[in-house]
Amino acid sequence: MRRQFLICVSLIAACGFGGAPSFAGTLLIANKTDNTVDLYDVKAQKSVATLPTGKAPHEAAVSPDGRMAVISDYGPRGNPGSTLTVIDVQDAKVVRTISLGPHRRPHGMVWFAENRLAVTTEDSRHMLVVDPNAGEVLSEVETGQEVSHMVAVTPNGKRAFVANIRSGSVTVIDLVAGKKLRDIETGRGAEGIAITPDGKEVWVGNRGADTLSIIDPESLKIVATLPCRGVPIRVAVTPDGARVLISCADTGEVVLFDAKARKELARRKLDLSTVPDAANRLFGDRFGDSPVPVGLVIAPGGERAWIAATQADVVVVVDTRSLEVKDLIRAGREPDGMAFTPVTVARAED
Repeated sequence: MRRQFLICVSLIAACGFGGAPSFAGTLLIANKTDNTVDLYDVKAQKSVATLPTGKAPHEAAVSPDGRMAVISDYGPRGNPGSTLTVIDVQDAKVVRTISLGPHRRPHGMVWFAENRLAVTTEDSRHMLVVDPNAGEVLSEVETGQEVSHMVAVTPNGKRAFVANIRSGSVTVIDLVAGKKLRDIETGRGAEGIAITPDGKEVWVGNRGADTLSIIDPESLKIVATLPCRGVPIRVAVTPDGARVLISCADTGEVVLFDAKARKELARRKLDLSTVPDAANRLFGDRFGDSPVPVGLVIAPGGERAWIAATQADVVVVVDTRSLEVKDLIRAGREPDGMAFTPVTVARAED
């Protein structure tokens, strides 16, 4: 742990602090090994609350008004989870736990309408639509694919795209009709997925193939395949649609792409040491000494991004143009899924 601290300090010293951001809000950080979620006040630059979740929380999603959040309770090895934890952000409290019945291993989520949440469930190979306010599963669509992991929804809320790791595919779902349209083969290990703000492109990270696939969401055709070495595991697009950021688990890097030119612009290696118990975690020693950056969220203004280094217990803050490291946030054990809301915890304002 001492070595990790020194490397963290060295990284900040080399790249420089960016100071507190100009905007206020809360970053929710799911800590898989601690079974908790941190509510981090980005303006005050500190965690203001830590709340319990189900076992091994993996992802987070925020309601359109920013007041509520949902955490997917994935469950540890050998004990699949089947619940969602619902949180009131302003009051910093858990308000309910939603049972998904026979659907196990909930993972990727998008809160795409006032009372509609899209949720993938790996074990049952489904995408569910859940009402987080009522705590009910409204509909179920079977993907029929293996390890349905992450999900993205078009800005108009009409289509969902589910990345299926083991099948190397993306399942397209009509949210209006509540039915599966088709599967698109993208590449081995299809996992990270994001839709551009204008809704015209779906970017997919194929971690096993070291490629990115770009899908036209109307024709459902792959319009480009780009190389991206290092196990591209998460994808995020800046609000203006100009830049795409990729977290690469194997090489421990964040990668910047020009969205229009569809080319890689820069890479930044996250020189963080893994913590002593990293070998016992989900990824174990699969990626060697990499801090294994996974969770990736871009701030509303698009100028900075948060990247969860799961094997280093740190969230790295980077500039989305230069990839300069602006800050390091000490998280709980094994941080991964994150979400941002402009709502702040009430007592953090006292």
